[in-house]
Amino acid sequence: MPRFAANLAYLFTEYPFMERFRADRAAGFSAVELQLPYGEAPSAVKAELNAHGLTMLGINSPPGNAAAGEFGLAAVPGRERDFDALFRKALDYVVAIGGRQIHVLAGHVLPEQRPAAQSTMIRNLERAAPLAAEKAITLLLEPINPRDRPNYFLNRVEHVADIIAKVGAPNVRIQFDFYHAQIVGGDLMRRFESHLSLVGHVQFASVPSRHEPDEGEVNYPAIFAMLDRLGFAGFTAAEYRPRGKTEDGLAWLRGE
Repeated sequence: MPRFAANLAYLFTEYPFMERFRADRAAGFSAVELQLPYGEAPSAVKAELNAHGLTMLGINSPPGNAAAGEFGLAAVPGRERDFDALFRKALDYVVAIGGRQIHVLAGHVLPEQRPAAQSTMIRNLERAAPLAAEKAITLLLEPINPRDRPNYFLNRVEHVADIIAKVGAPNVRIQFDFYHAQIVGGDLMRRFESHLSLVGHVQFASVPSRHEPDEGEVNYPAIFAMLDRLGFAGFTAAEYRPRGKTEDGLAWLRGE
């Protein structure tokens, strides 16, 4: 079986944030990823990770003005200075908690802005990647389906791979979420294997419900077996909305 991690913005949310680390370890996970932990002191997060022997994976870059609907700025033309400031905040935070990755949020872009957004994102990543490399941090780009996130700049794995090729930095990689990839394109096994050399992190949830991976249209036992067969060495993160209490839906983790 792959090495599984839990996204604590989705799993164990029945507990206060600082109690989720204990619950994660007790349930059988060995690693966590967070999304936007910036309201918590890095020292407090680091203490919980150490107390429970957990590997810290990644966080999201700050979204910008979330109240105004922003979801990242990496591809938003004219917001380069704001992106730089938000990226520095993410880099400082992830280093302080001993993390490994930053999911760089691209942002919402209208169709007529897409050509300019492509150039903007490449230039922003060209500046950010060396700063991250100095701290041994990987930058992750995730294609997100437009049903859940209309006008998000990155929707397809193939588009992300093209951007990575243009940036040309070895620490910029794909965050391959099987949930989003199934909604946008399907053909999961072939597409994953063809992009394996660029994949830095994996996530999953059932489709279409985004619940536990024991329902819906994706055969996750086969997906997990494929990850083993291909020798994927990274963590595979559960990023789903539990149907009820998190612990009650973890039969898949126990191989049941």
